Amino acid sequence: MAAAITLVLADESATQALGARLGRALQALKAGAVIYLQGDLGAGKTCLARSLLRALGHAGAVVSPTYTIMEPYDVSGRRLLHVDLYRLSDPEELDFIGIDDQYEPQGWLLIEWPERGEGRIPAADLRVTLSVPGEGREAGLAADSARGQVLLERLADLSKIDGDTQNF
Repeated sequence: MAAAITLVLADESATQALGARLGRALQALKAGAVIYLQGDLGAGKTCLARSLLRALGHAGAVVSPTYTIMEPYDVSGRRLLHVDLYRLSDPEELDFIGIDDQYEPQGWLLIEWPERGEGRIPAADLRVTLSVPGEGREAGLAADSARGQVLLERLADLSKIDGDTQNF
């Protein structure tokens, strides 16, 4: 699948707005989804995940799973597993962490630093790549499956995107 959009995010609140919109798009799906969150340190991956969780109805604390590797949340009647693979030195470490025991295919899986788990994690439905090209941020969203394409279409509807780029 080659469907993709690029969004210009003026500031942190724009990143939060994208997370909220993605949360609402996920909520409308009948099935689960796997989302890769990519980008350098400080690009806004956890900020986006936090807003996504809030949009799904999570009212408690949302912590970065950098040290715990994964944080499970029960939201909207489903399980969302937020995984951060930054500290992994080898993808085989995932066998000992128990990600397979925690992940429910009807739920949602957000994976930060997915390249560190290559070959051991489910394929992405949607890839969100955050970058800081200067002032503000950019978010590239690419669908890697039919489910990802549905999410991308719902995001386009939710954010009223004209053409390839939308400024928040």
